[in-house]
Amino acid sequence: MTFVESILLALALCIDSLVVSTTSAFKSKMSYRRGLLMAIIFATCQTLCPLLGAVVGNVARAFIEAVDHWVAFGLLAAVGGKMIYDALRNSDNGSSLDVKRVGIMFLLGIATSIDSLAVGIGLGLDMEMASVIKVVLTIGVCTFAASMLGVLLGKRNIPVPERTASFIAGVVLIGLGLQILLEHLGVIA
Repeated sequence: MTFVESILLALALCIDSLVVSTTSAFKSKMSYRRGLLMAIIFATCQTLCPLLGAVVGNVARAFIEAVDHWVAFGLLAAVGGKMIYDALRNSDNGSSLDVKRVGIMFLLGIATSIDSLAVGIGLGLDMEMASVIKVVLTIGVCTFAASMLGVLLGKRNIPVPERTASFIAGVVLIGLGLQILLEHLGVIA
């Protein structure tokens, strides 16, 4: 996976964190210090979940090596499809919870990182762990930046176009899954 692909993947996965942090900062009138804590928690969850998924995927690779590219594609397509579906349906992702307690921030961090767990499994099936770690760190850094941006936007009452952002993120994930599949089938180099 190239650096640009890693950035696109990271941006697609951190959309939920951006939206939740924006909404939380707006609704709770949180301080920047509290926003920094939220960004750290979200980035930690978005780093650990795909890493855990990659470990599972890497272990499973030996058992399903003949179809690992199909599984990676399926996971990315499923997560991307869900994001597109949610964008079209305009579902609420739970961002209205009270974020004054750190425990709630962790719950939101985990909730916004579930998709990255599935993506991590796909990465573990497709890549060596050294490469996965680079991608996972990129995801963590992008999530931190997106969450801090969300806090800044929320404190200034600037809305994030959640539906559009989720739709684009879903398309990016499906595109990355399709690329993995086509590379393994020899259609593209």
